[in-house]
Amino acid sequence: MPKVYTCFCTDIIHEGHLNILREAQKYGEVIVGVLCDAEMVRYNRFPTRTLEERVRQVEAVPGVARVIVQDAIMYDAVLAELQPDYVIHGDNWRKGPESAIRQNVIENLAQYGGQLIEVPYTYNEVVKNADDRVREQLAMPEMRRGRLRRLIEMIPIVKTIEVHSGLTGLIAEKTVVARDGGLDQFDAMWISSLCDSTDRGKPDIELVDMTSRIRTIDDVMDVTTKPIILDADTGGLIEHFVYNVRTLERLGVSAIIVEDKTGLKKNSLFGTEVQQTQDSIEHFSAKIAAGKRVQRTDDFMIIARIESLILEKGLEDALARARAYTAAGADGIMIHSRKKDPTEIFQFCDTFHAEQPDVPIVVVPTSYNQVTEQELAAHGVKVVIYANQLMRAAFPAMENAARSILTHHRAKEIDEQLLSIKKIITLIDEL
Repeated sequence: MPKVYTCFCTDIIHEGHLNILREAQKYGEVIVGVLCDAEMVRYNRFPTRTLEERVRQVEAVPGVARVIVQDAIMYDAVLAELQPDYVIHGDNWRKGPESAIRQNVIENLAQYGGQLIEVPYTYNEVVKNADDRVREQLAMPEMRRGRLRRLIEMIPIVKTIEVHSGLTGLIAEKTVVARDGGLDQFDAMWISSLCDSTDRGKPDIELVDMTSRIRTIDDVMDVTTKPIILDADTGGLIEHFVYNVRTLERLGVSAIIVEDKTGLKKNSLFGTEVQQTQDSIEHFSAKIAAGKRVQRTDDFMIIARIESLILEKGLEDALARARAYTAAGADGIMIHSRKKDPTEIFQFCDTFHAEQPDVPIVVVPTSYNQVTEQELAAHGVKVVIYANQLMRAAFPAMENAARSILTHHRAKEIDEQLLSIKKIITLIDEL
């Protein structure tokens, strides 16, 4: 009997999937692949159900002969193993990043004479409402909060991009690219005090208070589903810090990163060029411990940011602090450097990861930006934060547009460099 294969990347089985299965049954024995968790994150969105639950729901559909787990978004391995006579899929993958998957299927089928069958994509109010319900679940605080921990366990390295508004949140949420035989997207969002302050035209000295910063968090959360890591600067007084931990945890923030400095906050990339004072190990450890004590759940993460390399105090000081902060309850360690060479970062990561392999290491490769995510992961890094690139990209583009309009006394000359209003509007979902 001919074999028919299709792969589902979904948390729910709705009318569109059933339509594909009914069509598949016309051609032979139906085998369904369920995409694994790690690839679901890359391809589509974070799964709201476990892999076992997703397998069971497909097995319960009449007419499905067998269910397997597909471990890669591209079909090379699964088609080589099964060699189905037919692969069936909705026709919605003809355009956009998913077209790379379609081309991969066509090339693999051509090797042994298999055939691709595409059925019209089912889109109606019932299907839309089902998809919307899943998205709404992902956006809820109780589901979003613990997602960073799960990602750290699930994938080699968590890619995090800075956002400072609802619009930049949508860019982080919806940007997907086809590369290296797969699809890729950002896993989490970083709300930076630098970019939050800059967006308001304020200096980066902890001038923008937590109430204002919560407005940014709320704007981003309202239109996205990905987990949020908040730059909490020094965390302020311990007495204030514990209340902010409670508030941010309740909102659904996944993690805060707190730096071990005191006094008037100055951006770390100034290093020793300006007066910066590092907190004592004992006081900062007490701050971490106080924050951990007031948490209501185990989902929320407090990550300790170490400034020893920034302040040129050396590797041993950084390692001593990492050990102490972890002992105080820190859920992860962020190590920072302003050098263009990543050697000292790698030295720290190699040593600390060997000692405490279960403690996530976070890095922000702003100055040593030649280093790839694969290289960082090889040194034990679990979270990489691209901390200010969207803000830095926006400023020169806006300034250029303003100069062009002033120079030419009209907008025609700059228009070809601008995104169309229609494209911006389609980025924003309507309820």
